[in-house]
Amino acid sequence: MADQTKLRDINSQQWKSGAAAWLGWMFDGLDMHLYTLVAAGFVAALAHVEEGSADARSKMGYIQAAFLFGWAIGGGFFGRLGDILGRSKALILTILTYTLFTGLSCFATEWWHLLIFRFLAALGIGGEWAVGASLLSETWPSRWRPWLAAVLQTGVNLGVFLATIAGLARTLLPAEQQIFGIAVGNFNDRVLFLVGLLPALLTLWIRQHVPETEDWAKASKNQVMPGIADLFKGDILRITVLTILVCGFSLTAHWAFQFWSVQHYKTLPEIQAMDLEGRNRQVAWAFMLINLIAVIGNFFAAFLAKLMGYRKAILFLFIAYILGMFVTYGVPRDAMTTFWLLTWMGIAQGVFGLFTMYLPPLFPTLLRTTGAGFCYNIGRIAAAAGTIVFGVVSIDQRTALLYSSLLFIPAIIAAFGLPEHKRDEDKVVMEPAPTE
Repeated sequence: MADQTKLRDINSQQWKSGAAAWLGWMFDGLDMHLYTLVAAGFVAALAHVEEGSADARSKMGYIQAAFLFGWAIGGGFFGRLGDILGRSKALILTILTYTLFTGLSCFATEWWHLLIFRFLAALGIGGEWAVGASLLSETWPSRWRPWLAAVLQTGVNLGVFLATIAGLARTLLPAEQQIFGIAVGNFNDRVLFLVGLLPALLTLWIRQHVPETEDWAKASKNQVMPGIADLFKGDILRITVLTILVCGFSLTAHWAFQFWSVQHYKTLPEIQAMDLEGRNRQVAWAFMLINLIAVIGNFFAAFLAKLMGYRKAILFLFIAYILGMFVTYGVPRDAMTTFWLLTWMGIAQGVFGLFTMYLPPLFPTLLRTTGAGFCYNIGRIAAAAGTIVFGVVSIDQRTALLYSSLLFIPAIIAAFGLPEHKRDEDKVVMEPAPTE
């Protein structure tokens, strides 16, 4: 792959693996954010409490925490399967998992039903990240990886955009519908989850057209399969610990923003003054804005990675993220100002796209999806705990968002210890972190 300096040099297998991962990412974004769009009203209805009440908010937090916890477990579980079974087979299993249980969320009749379905769907979403990232790091040349990371993350943003469009379309449906003579409440919210069944079709194409990577095929044939404990031995131990710290702290802050920023925006006086449909539309527009701007952020992050390397780009964008949250939530702001300040965090979110191509090469081939999946997604457990805390504490959401941004500080400190990729033909070697 060393001489593939132009796009026309990319072969058929590389294009197919890229398409499979991108589509998987897109449906990840779709499925993971369908709940966010209906959480406030749907959870309140399932729990038989008033929307916006402390009880409703805490249950929303528990469900989102279960989702993030499932994401963490799925990253480790399917990451391990990706090393044992191969990237292509594991990718199919992850997509089928999150497709099935997102669709089943439509039939929840109690709030804890939704919690279970979201947890199970998240197993597949977390696993898809680990498997897809390793698939591409083993098939695409290193010179293209920063831009590939941007394109992949754009798939997530497009999925979120499509979820938002579906969310807007659901406002055209009745809130209650008679089906076989039975009155179904929250009909428009329930139908939204059925959109999550679409990714199942992708698995048929992957099974026929995406072969296993050469790196994995050779390693699985010629090497002894390492155990999970090997992540905490020898030279790999330092990488594992630092990556867990960086991902754990940064993802907790990021997911606090992703989930509670929308809920905070909905509580602003100008939004509360609107009728229900108006509030839903305005929140959907705000969510759409963040993710459209995040597309620009992905390519900005790729530009920084090409210019200064992955590690410095990650540090720069972490700093930008914390500054953006301080400016947005440091003092009370009106809805219009908050709306446009959301673009700041949209740009900074490009940092998480870089993780896609940065993390897998840090680990040996037969620990690649295990290591990347475990270290990146273990941060979801911390994020899950953070989501619960921000959901049940008595401080207002703006203050909680402000405090959550402080978690980028330990992430920045840990990131200073990370190594840097250095391109040597098509091999990825590690430069030592600076000691100053």
